[in-house]
Amino acid sequence: MKRFRVIFMGTPDFAVPCLARLLDISNVIGVVTQPDKPKGRGQKLLPPPVKIFAEAHGIEVYQPERVKMPDFVNILQELAPDLIVVVAFGQILSKDILSLPPLGCVNVHASLLPRYRGAAPMQWAIVRGETETGITTMFRDEGLDTGDMLLQEKLPISQTMTTAELHDAMMQLGADVLEKTILSLAAGTLERIPQDETHSTYAPLLSKETGCIDWQKNAREIHDLVRGLNSWPGAYSILNGQKFKIWRTRPAEGTANPGEIVSMTPQGLLVGTGKGMLEILELQAPNKKKMKASDYVRGHGLHLPARFDA
Repeated sequence: MKRFRVIFMGTPDFAVPCLARLLDISNVIGVVTQPDKPKGRGQKLLPPPVKIFAEAHGIEVYQPERVKMPDFVNILQELAPDLIVVVAFGQILSKDILSLPPLGCVNVHASLLPRYRGAAPMQWAIVRGETETGITTMFRDEGLDTGDMLLQEKLPISQTMTTAELHDAMMQLGADVLEKTILSLAAGTLERIPQDETHSTYAPLLSKETGCIDWQKNAREIHDLVRGLNSWPGAYSILNGQKFKIWRTRPAEGTANPGEIVSMTPQGLLVGTGKGMLEILELQAPNKKKMKASDYVRGHGLHLPARFDA
């Protein structure tokens, strides 16, 4: 099998298994990732996970502020890749870059395209109550995840799965589907499938405000919001003037006014919603660590009646 000369573009830990798999089946001639970012209280510059992995394996790393600047496009041209592979890179590729490799630019996207195009497909699939998602490989074009699809594999979403849990399963599936895509490309058996625009949906960027709980919604919708925003940015609500993050919940039977904490259970707190009840299992008080809701109640006390506000 021909080993393609590949430039890999990716940034977070989600992209690392794909890069690792590429090392087994291709000649990775360079890695392009986002610049180091300041993090933590000391604002120390920390490298992205893809950079750490690439340097540990002796691969040249490039970190342009803007990948489409002419000077960096010239560097890519000099590297002369057969193929560019993109996984959660975080920058828009220009037409000059897309047309540079003879075999094109293959992207690994964390949804069943054309559904959930955009920046946060795993989170929104859970928030919107989907029962399955998956990985799609596609040829990049100038649109937002609009290029021709290549291979696609599904993954079920359970009613308790969080985005953090889905993320770990999806990044391994992404590496598997990418490998099959590259092997099919080398064998000349890869087929391009145009996306059906009539079935497209969008998964926009998340913000901290996305996590504000509307207790007028039903218990299932709030439960899906909580698990969809676990691990970032987290769902939240206001109790006694303080902002509490809600990390784990489960729908329960019963009725009560939306946001009203009606009782304490062995596991935590039972709260009314627009339809049904929601049991809070794990929460985080301001400036505290995550904890079981039952432990918080025992350690801090909570006098009823009490009410969560938006």
